[in-house]
Amino acid sequence: MRILFLGDVMGRTGRTAITERLPGLRTDWRLDAVVVNGENASSGRGLNASQARGLFDAGADIVTLGDHAFDQKDMMQAVEQDARILRPINFAKSAPGKGWRVFDIGGRKLLVAQVLGQVFMSRTYDDPFSAIEPVLKAHPLGRAVNATLVDVHCEATSEKMAMGHFCDGRASIVVGTHTHIPTADACILPRGTAFQSDAGMCGDYDSVIGMEKTEPLRRFITGMTRDRFEPANGEATLCGLFVETDDATGLAREVVQVRQGGRLSQSGPATGPAV
Repeated sequence: MRILFLGDVMGRTGRTAITERLPGLRTDWRLDAVVVNGENASSGRGLNASQARGLFDAGADIVTLGDHAFDQKDMMQAVEQDARILRPINFAKSAPGKGWRVFDIGGRKLLVAQVLGQVFMSRTYDDPFSAIEPVLKAHPLGRAVNATLVDVHCEATSEKMAMGHFCDGRASIVVGTHTHIPTADACILPRGTAFQSDAGMCGDYDSVIGMEKTEPLRRFITGMTRDRFEPANGEATLCGLFVETDDATGLAREVVQVRQGGRLSQSGPATGPAV
């Protein structure tokens, strides 16, 4: 299965880049499934139902959320009505929606799950390791499902790496989100799981993690707040991870970092357009 995961969509510029670029990438890279983290699509503060529909219309198959899952109030209803939207497994027990599902992708079964980290996060969530364990145990690769993707929404790279090793051989892909900067550690772990600590964001990198620079710089330099953070609106780079899996075993055969458009150096699978 040829799977593209795209990191946190940041504001209008991230949504525009998805709309403009994803349809062509689906064709050029012969993608079977596209999973998008929509956590910051609504001005950096969650995702609303209309914007979720825009991501699906552009070619996303599944959208994951994160710690800002319900910043936009209509998402509380949308996650109940649309099975393609996933909030974290270990969010509040009373939260609507689900943190994992098995999806039919052209006759093949793809399990997608999301967990929230605990280290340096603004609130303490349930243990992500014990949250994902029963899901992996009940859906063994190569038997119950053809592929499994785990989105690890964490602040600490150490926690993301630990989750990668915890899932190694039991998930096809473990990929981090939340910190908006693509890490240079895309690899296949010893037991066959594709891993990257952070996929990066789909947003404007002439910014401070996607926000227009003036107010973050003021706060760092002076320690004082004057204005709200606002998303930067320059050209976005689509950042993420491409993985090809073996349908029989569910393990990764190829992993490639994705950076398309915008300011960052360009990369993607060799079967795609020239970069």
